[in-house]
Amino acid sequence: MGYRAPVGDMRFALEACADLWSLKHQFADIDADLLEAILDGAGALAADTLAPINRAGDRSGVSLEGDVVVAARGFKQAYAAFAEAGWQGLAADPAYGGQGLPRAVALAVFETIHSANMSFGLLPMLTLGAIEAIERHGAPDQKEFYLAKLISGEWTGTMNLTEPQAGSDLGALVTKATPQADGSYAITGQKIFITWGEHDLAANIVHLVLARIDGAPMGSKGISMFIVPKFRDEDGSRNAVRCIGIEEKMGIHASPTCTMAYEGATGWLIGEENKGLAAMFTMMNAARLNVGLQGVAVAEAAYQKAFAYAQERKQGGALIIEHPDVRRMLTHMRAKIQAGRAICYATAVAADSGDKQREDLLTPIAKAWCTELGVEAASLGVQVHGGMGYVEEGGAAQFYRDARIAPIYEGTNGIQAIDLYGRKLLGDRGEAMRALIDDAREAGAALKKTHGARLVIAADALEEATQYMLSAAREDALAGAFEYLMLAGDIAGGLYLARGLAGAPRHAAMTKEIIAGQTALFAYYAEAVLARAPARVTAIQIGAAALPPI
Repeated sequence: MGYRAPVGDMRFALEACADLWSLKHQFADIDADLLEAILDGAGALAADTLAPINRAGDRSGVSLEGDVVVAARGFKQAYAAFAEAGWQGLAADPAYGGQGLPRAVALAVFETIHSANMSFGLLPMLTLGAIEAIERHGAPDQKEFYLAKLISGEWTGTMNLTEPQAGSDLGALVTKATPQADGSYAITGQKIFITWGEHDLAANIVHLVLARIDGAPMGSKGISMFIVPKFRDEDGSRNAVRCIGIEEKMGIHASPTCTMAYEGATGWLIGEENKGLAAMFTMMNAARLNVGLQGVAVAEAAYQKAFAYAQERKQGGALIIEHPDVRRMLTHMRAKIQAGRAICYATAVAADSGDKQREDLLTPIAKAWCTELGVEAASLGVQVHGGMGYVEEGGAAQFYRDARIAPIYEGTNGIQAIDLYGRKLLGDRGEAMRALIDDAREAGAALKKTHGARLVIAADALEEATQYMLSAAREDALAGAFEYLMLAGDIAGGLYLARGLAGAPRHAAMTKEIIAGQTALFAYYAEAVLARAPARVTAIQIGAAALPPI
């Protein structure tokens, strides 16, 4: 059995947990029938086109021939099918060829793509970030020239941030931009870890590059962002940017991770001089939610494979799915997957509705909690397979290898924890977090007969932890920041699962069977995840002094 989109779980998370239909006044064209058609169509692309080339792409990887990266077999045809169907522009501006649908719906579509083939999904995911950055910060002529081609999928986009000496410290970048007489800039420098930085799937690649204009201040305040296409706009000739190497990685083998050399390449400033970080954060925030969704997606793929194996494999005279510990692992995977799915979709609904406070709070949680979930679920998938999970022949190991990058890129999960503490919690002195805590208490109180009391107690633990984080010395708070984020994710997942159960009866698509299944998942989540919340507070409060010297 191959991957199949879990449309029932996805619709429950979208409609009941994340309250998609609260956006109806903003997105009049979307209704239940259209949503079903979109999810079914995306699921068919994922199952029939993308999943079948996932394993072969993992084994063959990509090749660098001269300065051209040749994609794995089948990827060119798959990308053409993806672009021709209009999937890239689901949530994009109709003025440039997009369909103007809610971001939450597009996010659900991309879940199926990442589940079926994470390496493939990274290509349109980076293009989404380029589209959003140009929409938000581009000049009118830049929007007119680039957006339609990116939204249609004719061209793809990348994000060029990191350099060999800089890592996550963007203030240390040295790529330079020299002004030219025609208003363009000559971009010179090297960028590393550029996802799909070079490939043969699209007619052009639009690189968004951070660089420092000659004479600009050092540090992060002197960074600007530039549009640097692979082929120059004026005559279509090859620009002076090339891939000089591709990484040999633990996973996502069919996604080229490129070292890019800019050798006086022609680029154009996007936004204001020395304001490149603002444009970059537009891309990063979009990417962080999408990467969180990758965690959910690869977890779902690992779950489906493990579930199918457990239904076929006999051990001790019985199918292993009859063993309580195997059922525990599978239930743990599915319950946390549904919680993570609900967190991601709710973050997108908050963005669609303009609830900036909730969106900003949930973004680092979605990115970090859900990518940790991806690794955990993929590891459990290996465990369900036993020895066959550890050898490549079984196929389960690929999900673990692929999942392991997600807690690292687009800002490591440690950085997400620092962001949640430093920017979000301290930024409003806990106002947004207290609002989430109050929502969790309310949702738990409404479900007392279905383990809602666990959510109330867990919310109390998060409030205690929040008070500590607000009052602790910075070093002590940072020592507990990751555990704090994970606790916040536990409660956010519980909140949206509980809301889903409360709201499900209002939706025609939520049958009694679906509601019963989701109730059972919440019951497990309450006892296996939320019940641990008070103990997490101790880990949060450990303090920097308790960490042994290195």
